[in-house]
Amino acid sequence: MTRPGVALRAALVALAAGCGRADDAAAPLSAEELAWLRNLSPIGPLPASPGNGAADDERAAALGRALFFDGRLSASGQVSCATCHDPERYFTDGRPRAVGLAEGRRNTPTLLGAPWFPFLGWDGRKDSVWSQALAALEAPDEHGICRADAVRLVAAAYRGPYEAAFGALPPVVAPGPPFTAPRPAAACARPVEAAASEAERAASEAERAASEAERAAVDRVFANIGKSLEAYLRRLAPAPAPFDAYAAAVLAGDPSGGGHLSASAARGLRAFLGGARCVLCHHGPLLSDREFHNLGLPPAFGAPDGDPGRRQGARAALVDPSRCGGELSDARRCPELDFLDAGLDALDGAFRTPTLRNVAETGPYMHAGHLETLEEVIDFYRALPGEATAGRRDPLLSPIDRAVSTADLLSFLRALTGPLPDPAWRAPPRAASSPSPGSPERRSR
Repeated sequence: MTRPGVALRAALVALAAGCGRADDAAAPLSAEELAWLRNLSPIGPLPASPGNGAADDERAAALGRALFFDGRLSASGQVSCATCHDPERYFTDGRPRAVGLAEGRRNTPTLLGAPWFPFLGWDGRKDSVWSQALAALEAPDEHGICRADAVRLVAAAYRGPYEAAFGALPPVVAPGPPFTAPRPAAACARPVEAAASEAERAASEAERAASEAERAAVDRVFANIGKSLEAYLRRLAPAPAPFDAYAAAVLAGDPSGGGHLSASAARGLRAFLGGARCVLCHHGPLLSDREFHNLGLPPAFGAPDGDPGRRQGARAALVDPSRCGGELSDARRCPELDFLDAGLDALDGAFRTPTLRNVAETGPYMHAGHLETLEEVIDFYRALPGEATAGRRDPLLSPIDRAVSTADLLSFLRALTGPLPDPAWRAPPRAASSPSPGSPERRSR
C-alpha cells in the first residue's frame, strides 16, 4: 500500500463478507450492497492534474491529439502513441506485452481513466499522466526518441499550435527538420537519472557541460509535449456502461435496475461484492483501489521472472525529475508523494490494480499479459495457484467461493463496457494530406 489503509481494508473484508447471495438476482439489494453501488457509480468528474497547468486547455489538447498519432515522434519515424494505444481497442493493443521499437516487458494498459490514478505504470513509477508520456517517448523499447529530437519536431511541424498553448518557443530551440532515422542511444540527451547504460550516462554528463540555457529550454519544451498529451487524454474519460444505468435506476428506487442488467449479470454483481471478493481491490468509480498488490502470479511466457514491481517503482517516483514538485512541474504541493514509503516489504512484486471499466475489451490481462481471457483470470482467482516469484502474495487474497458462477461473473464484467470515446477525439487531425506514420490508418491489423 502507498497510503494508510489497514483499517479500510479490514472494513472492506467485513463488508464484502456480508453481501448478498450470488444466486438471488431478483431480491432487493441489501443496505451494504446499495452502499457499494454508490461507491462504484457514477464515474464522477475528472480530478485535478498534478503539475500540469495546461491540463484542461483546449489548445494543448488539440496539440496533444496531433502528437499522439504522429509516428515521427519516435527514433524510427514509425511508432506513435496509437501504435500501442489503439483507439479502436479501447486504447490498448491486444498483445501480452507492448511492442514499440522492440517488445517491452509489460502489458499495455488502457489509457481510458488514466487521469484518475495517482501513480501511472504497472509499478507506479510516475505520478502524472504527462510524466508517464515522457517516459514512453524516451524508453528505448517504446518510442526511443531523444528529447532534443522531439523538441525539434515540435519546432518544425507544430510551432503554431505549440505557441498557442504554451507561448513562444525559446530562441535556442532550432526549428530545423527532426531526425527520422534511429540514432545511437548514447546520442540522446537524457537526464542522468533516466540513463539505461554507462554510455547514456556519459552522454548525459557531457551534455550538462554544454549550454545550460539550451538544456533547460529543451527540457521545458519536452515537458510541455507530455503536458499536451495529458490534456488530450483527459478528453478520453470512460463512458458510462450498462452497469452505471442499472446503478442509477436502483439508487433512484427501482429494484429491477430498469432492466439494464440481465439476471446473470445481476447475480454476477452480487458475487463481485460477496463470494468472489473482487470488490476488496476493485472499488471506487474506476473499479480500482488505485493501490498495488502482489498476486503471486506464475511467470509469464516470454517475460522476465522476479519483476520487483512497486518497490522499484516507488523509489523511481521519489527521484523522478518530472515528479510533482520538480523543476518541470507546475505544482508544489504533492500529497501523494508525501505518503509514499518505498521501504515497505509489501511492495515487492506488487503491481497496480487496473480499472475494470471496459475490461472485456482490454485483454490480455495482468502486468505481463499472463492470462489471455477473463475466464482464465477468474480461474486464477478461484485457485490462486503457485507462489510469488518476487515478494509474497498479498494476504488480502483468498480463493473465490466455489458457489460463485463463472458465467455470472463474466456477464457482470461485460456489463462494465461503455461506448468508445467521441470519434472526433479518437482519430488523428485531418489537416495533413495523408496519415502520419504510425497512425491507425497506416498500420496493418
